[in-house]
Amino acid sequence: MTRFQDSILRRNLPISIFEELCSLWRQLVAMGDNEGILITQAEILSEIPNAKAPLTKEKFSLLLSSEFSALLRAIFDTNTLCYRVSISWDLEVIADFIDYLRQNLPPTSVTRDKLSSFSNHQSLLISPVQNFLINKLVNILAADSLVESQKRYTNAAVCQPVEDALRQQIAQEKLLNQVIAQIRQSLDLSSILQTAVRELRSFLQVDRLVIYEFEQGNASNSKHFKSSIRRGYVTYESRVSQSIPSLLNVVAEDNCFERIPHYQEKYRQGSIVAIEDIETAYSSSFCLIKFLEKYWIKAKLIAPIVINENLWGLLIAHQCFKKREWFNSEKNFLGQIGEHLAVAIYQAQLYAQVQEQKNTFEQRVIARTQELRDTLVASQAANHSKSEFLGNMSHELRTPLTCIIGLSATLLHWYGESKSLPLEKQMQYLQTIQDSGKNLLTIINEILEYSKLEAGKYVLSIQEFSLQKVAHNVYERLQGEAVKRQINLELEFKVESQNVNFFADSERIQQILYHLLNNALKFTTEGGKVILRIWREANQAIFQVEDTGIGIAQDQISLLFESFQQLESSRRRIYGGTGLGLALTKQLVELHGGTIEVESVLKQGSIFTVRLPNQPQRQLKSSKKSKTDKSYLMSNRSIVLIESNEEIATLISELLTAANHQFIWLMDSTTAIKKIELLEPTILILDQDLADAYKISETLKASTNTKSIKVLLLSHQISSTDWEDISQRGIDDYLLKPIQPNLLLKRINALMSSDDNQRDNKM
Repeated sequence: MTRFQDSILRRNLPISIFEELCSLWRQLVAMGDNEGILITQAEILSEIPNAKAPLTKEKFSLLLSSEFSALLRAIFDTNTLCYRVSISWDLEVIADFIDYLRQNLPPTSVTRDKLSSFSNHQSLLISPVQNFLINKLVNILAADSLVESQKRYTNAAVCQPVEDALRQQIAQEKLLNQVIAQIRQSLDLSSILQTAVRELRSFLQVDRLVIYEFEQGNASNSKHFKSSIRRGYVTYESRVSQSIPSLLNVVAEDNCFERIPHYQEKYRQGSIVAIEDIETAYSSSFCLIKFLEKYWIKAKLIAPIVINENLWGLLIAHQCFKKREWFNSEKNFLGQIGEHLAVAIYQAQLYAQVQEQKNTFEQRVIARTQELRDTLVASQAANHSKSEFLGNMSHELRTPLTCIIGLSATLLHWYGESKSLPLEKQMQYLQTIQDSGKNLLTIINEILEYSKLEAGKYVLSIQEFSLQKVAHNVYERLQGEAVKRQINLELEFKVESQNVNFFADSERIQQILYHLLNNALKFTTEGGKVILRIWREANQAIFQVEDTGIGIAQDQISLLFESFQQLESSRRRIYGGTGLGLALTKQLVELHGGTIEVESVLKQGSIFTVRLPNQPQRQLKSSKKSKTDKSYLMSNRSIVLIESNEEIATLISELLTAANHQFIWLMDSTTAIKKIELLEPTILILDQDLADAYKISETLKASTNTKSIKVLLLSHQISSTDWEDISQRGIDDYLLKPIQPNLLLKRINALMSSDDNQRDNKM
């Protein structure tokens, strides 16, 4: 008989008040239906722990109804001449009491006969009107007649007034309803928790009430809870006095608490812990006693806050000045508040997730809208530039064609008339036709070169050559133009004889220098100066072209290397040109892995500086197989990376660029296949989930055009067993993160060598 010792209401009452309570009880019964069983004023013998007499008489009234079930028990105390009264409408308590009656009442008892119809506990159901009847019972028990009769027995100091208990019950319900209403009306979790802590401390009349929140970042699931201790700290607090030490942000999860076995797991399962005397409860832990004494804790009541079977935190009431006995009603009430706060926290978490997703979506929409706007502006600018380019080309192509057609027609006319022009005149016409033809060829070559670079089909032929020879070739090629324009063209070659040999594409180097010098001559006025300087620094060759021309405004420098651009429309009319020269130059420089810089002052001149790395490792193999060399030249020796993380992409870019590899970065994997088919790289580096990596690699391996592409997978963890499966899905090699530069380069070089061997075998 342990369970039904707990009751919702337990008080000591004098005999007269108990009799009046019984009268009120009968009035309550009259309000219910008449189909239930009513047993009133029956008596049984009960064992009272710690009583001098082993047996004592007990009176009880039991109501079993389809609408409402309740139990009134009273044990007479001969020492105080009072009844120990308990009232309960807990169905499990009533069911346990019925079992107890069946075991202890005589077989012939009328009461036992009345209980025969209740063969099991299933008949004790919670009806929809139960809450209404409970509230009615509380109102009847708190009626003025009972209060007045209590006043007649003020001399019985040993009896606790039932009025206070009933008012406490009403206050509990009021506070609970207040918490529930606030949860429903507000999504401000901080406000809900702060209000709950303040009101609950005041209601329980405790000295301090806090919410202790566990760290949620490493929240473990229930399977691992027993083996892990999660730390936390006090996040909300209410104190009866400012003199009481504050626990805000105090971390209580230290070694003292860890000695209590599986205490977090007990809380997770819903246990409510009541400590009436700290010194007695924790006498075996000196450090724990010291910690509690530091913050004036004499007694405490703890209820868990559990969300989705995970322990979120604790609701803790502290008595700081004296020990305290905690009533069952207080324990249950604190547990109920903890459950409702768990609902509020879970609701706030869901709302926060929704808001985060909403904000993320809004940011994506804003970013995407801006991208579309930028794309539209860029498209409009490109269309405008191309329109200007086409208009300019019509003029640039028409001028030499007009000369060629016109002068050749003149010569044909004189030939048809059987007349001859003076020899000097014929030479002049032929020279003009040849110059116009060369000019036309230059324009066409620029367009073709640029289109090849744009399509990614331009391959360098790295060979050893003499910097001095290249410099003199370009100088002599443009010296006649400089003389014609009356411009002083100078060459300053500052490379020592032992360093004159260099590895690069000599034809493209001459092309770069030609464009820069031709551009300088074009925009330098008569009497000006253009200087070509060449020197070496460590593993680099530096080519610098300085002029005393018209210069460039600072806000226009960024447009210099754009396709189809000349800085002003008037320049096209005055100086001519396709607007592709510098754009082509920049791409050739970058194809070598170099850089180009510009310094300019308006109306004073400009300096273009090109830095190119020496690249002996990229020299083509002198193989007897000419077909193999040709295949090598036609292939695209580039590396493509699919990576959404900018920091990782930047790291890989710097490593591969420093190692003289041609590198292309793609952020979006959804459109990567089409881009890879166009680029046809030698190696593809994937930093994707396995599912996405499989999809991309299998698609590439299934196509004849891309099946030779080597795929390198970046991953945090791959075991030997995993690799057996991964290698069957189109992945050629893998590298574990974090990325180690030397290992990355080794993997790249190994895949490059493997690709070279495959090409040689095919030939």
